[in-house]
Amino acid sequence: MAKRYLFLFIVLTLGLSGCVTVQRPPVVRPERFARGTIENPIVDSNITLSEALRKYAPEKFKARQRMVEVLYYSFDGKVHKGQIVIEKRLVGDIQEVFRVALDTRFPIKSVIPISHDKFYRDGEFNSDGQSMLSNNTSAFNYRKATGSKKLSMHSYGFAIDINPVQNPYIKGKVILPEGAVYDPSKPGALTRNCAVVRTFKRLGWDWGGDWKSLKDYQHFEKVLRRH
Repeated sequence: MAKRYLFLFIVLTLGLSGCVTVQRPPVVRPERFARGTIENPIVDSNITLSEALRKYAPEKFKARQRMVEVLYYSFDGKVHKGQIVIEKRLVGDIQEVFRVALDTRFPIKSVIPISHDKFYRDGEFNSDGQSMLSNNTSAFNYRKATGSKKLSMHSYGFAIDINPVQNPYIKGKVILPEGAVYDPSKPGALTRNCAVVRTFKRLGWDWGGDWKSLKDYQHFEKVLRRH
């Protein structure tokens, strides 16, 4: 029995949501305000909207963005707090999706805006690569779409990428981030029956995992009228 209560590893189970989730490990002395709880989350990002918009983008794009603070279980089984920059009309959708992710214990590695110092390299903010390699979840990012000359929906704050390492972009032999493998049985992978995916779809978002010409399992977008 003692070993049972000293077991500190994360227990991984396939939840009813259709995604592999993380369950809270048993604790001998529950502490209401222990670090990594809803009351006292581990802070992954705590910057201002102005700091989050440091990367170049036309002002008309930046003016429509808002900062959303979110709570989520990370892969350590603890509650973390991060920040999403998203188009202002989509704030409510993002809050609902992250509420569902938290309730179902769907693990999310980190949620840090692209312009955070974490992704500042060689005098400029990495457009996407460093964030993906870090398995970071992010939304607004003024850049071109992968393999295209057109602006990405991220440039408008109309898209979000979740857990890129578990949910890569796949087109032929191109896999991003490099070396990533999509395995729907792994924690943090998004599937058609996952509560997170179902919530996005209910709110009118498209999922890249449904696309035919390529798969972008990390990607969700909701294209609104541009002003």
